[in-house]
Amino acid sequence: MRVGVPREVKEGERRVGMVPDGVARLVAAGHEVIVECGAGERVSFHDAAYIAAGGRLAPDPAEVFRCALIVKVKELQAVEWRLLQPATTLFGFAQLGRDRALLDAVLAARVNYLAYETVADAQGTLPLLSPMSRIAGRLAPLIAATLLMNDRGGSGVLLPGLDGIGPARVVILGAGNVGAEAAHVAVALGCAVTVVARTARRLARLSERYGERIRTVVYDPESLAAALAEADVVIGGVLEPGTLSPKLVTRPMLRSMRRGSVLIDVGIDQGGIAETSRITKLSEPTYVEEGITHYCVPNMPALVARSATLALTQATLPYVCAIADRGLIAAMAADSGLRAGLQVWNGGVTHVGLAADSGMPLAPIPT
Repeated sequence: MRVGVPREVKEGERRVGMVPDGVARLVAAGHEVIVECGAGERVSFHDAAYIAAGGRLAPDPAEVFRCALIVKVKELQAVEWRLLQPATTLFGFAQLGRDRALLDAVLAARVNYLAYETVADAQGTLPLLSPMSRIAGRLAPLIAATLLMNDRGGSGVLLPGLDGIGPARVVILGAGNVGAEAAHVAVALGCAVTVVARTARRLARLSERYGERIRTVVYDPESLAAALAEADVVIGGVLEPGTLSPKLVTRPMLRSMRRGSVLIDVGIDQGGIAETSRITKLSEPTYVEEGITHYCVPNMPALVARSATLALTQATLPYVCAIADRGLIAAMAADSGLRAGLQVWNGGVTHVGLAADSGMPLAPIPT
């Protein structure tokens, strides 16, 4: 199979969909890998390394997009839509539910789209989304620490506090990968941490790990409102796999917070958890609404792009090899979790969550 690795063109994105070791593995199995020139340069995987691994370089992205399988990181950008070829399979973060123009372009091109964010494993977890969620969760308190500083328009609260001066109060929504990692860093920094989640089971695991160093709250609107009224930092990590995020944080809740406090909405890729959330970009990551600094960057792991690339490609490569070796239909037949990642096939929506969010009819998955 011909496998293409394009250079990411989303603003601020530095990750790459495959590293040279992955290229070497595919080439050893008899596949051809075409890598766009400079695809890995921003994370120090140079063109020469891809050539040494047996890959072939292409200066024109159109050649890469003519491959049978395209391995990407972020969702397709508008400049890439014209490059799409019918029957091509794209494998990457899709984000089709929040962008109707993108969904329409993908459907019109009659490509097939396997979304990292909905591929599942035997336990029902999301092995391709998980490493990026964990990185974003760990980054969130560190980013909040800088945004609370006065020169960034923050309230002037020192995240870990000082002798006789209380630490920042951090409220984390969700106890999954994002929430657990954000709690880990916030506790290590000495913050006063409250985790709000809808399931007591995940909260119990955090309580067992951290004891009295965190407070756990089972979600209801009143309890959340009370927690936010005292918060210096809110970190949103609620995920509904394959569907848009619930809007849990209302404008009145934000108005109750101290001006200059911070909301980091890690789930913005799925629409975000606040009524006031809207996508920002790494070059302009924040805006202020209701007196609260909002940070709503959908590709936070690009801030640590080399680590993120290594973590992501370690998770994705076995799936890439399975698709290349067997073909997409046979690979999905052998792995129901990979099958769960298929969102679009030949002009139809095949994922139940995407169909519900977009109002499109649900098409059958090919067998």
